[in-house]
Amino acid sequence: MNAQFSPSLMCMDLTRFREQIEAMNNTAAFYHVDIMDGSYVKNITLSPFFIENLRKITDVPIDVHLMVNHPEDIIPMCIEAGADIISFHPETANNKIFRLLTQIKEAGRRCGVVLNPATPAESIREYAHLLDKVTVMSVDPGFAGQKFIPETLNKIRQLIAMREAHGYHYLTEIDGSCNARTFKQIAASGVDVFIVGTSGLFNLDDDVAQAWQKMESIFAEETAAA
Repeated sequence: MNAQFSPSLMCMDLTRFREQIEAMNNTAAFYHVDIMDGSYVKNITLSPFFIENLRKITDVPIDVHLMVNHPEDIIPMCIEAGADIISFHPETANNKIFRLLTQIKEAGRRCGVVLNPATPAESIREYAHLLDKVTVMSVDPGFAGQKFIPETLNKIRQLIAMREAHGYHYLTEIDGSCNARTFKQIAASGVDVFIVGTSGLFNLDDDVAQAWQKMESIFAEETAAA
């Protein structure tokens, strides 16, 4: 499978919302929307209202990452707003994981979980068959611009091995510091989806269409021998 890219929209220029989304509509595999509550992580970012407005100008799958302490409160709003994929951190829902995954699937959406750097791949085994996507954080959650944690690549490999051994269908995705410095080592892990943000995409050029072309060129160059 060719690498797929998912721009992290918390890193985009929100004053140019429509312009930048329309420039990426033909190239993005997903749009990554971070929703943070200021409690699970000490930051507050996007919202179901953002999803609702994004849905009006794109057919690209909207992939929501909930960094919140009570995902059960936000999931129905994300479904109503038009999210296609909804993922949450298992630590925030240990007593209701099956219920939440089933709720998302019964609404006709795809579901996933997000694993923090210190959360083992093995922790998803009981419900891995239900998952459409597993996201591995390669930085601690909550803020852009952190240093890449290379140990997380072993988790990607473990998740792919689990998928192949048991016939699971989830995509693997990596979130955090995906850029020219890390593309080669990340690609070598076999991951399916790269989330790209400030350093990997939006800072490459003021014109996001040009930035996308530069990102793809950098990726191709860095991974040519991978």
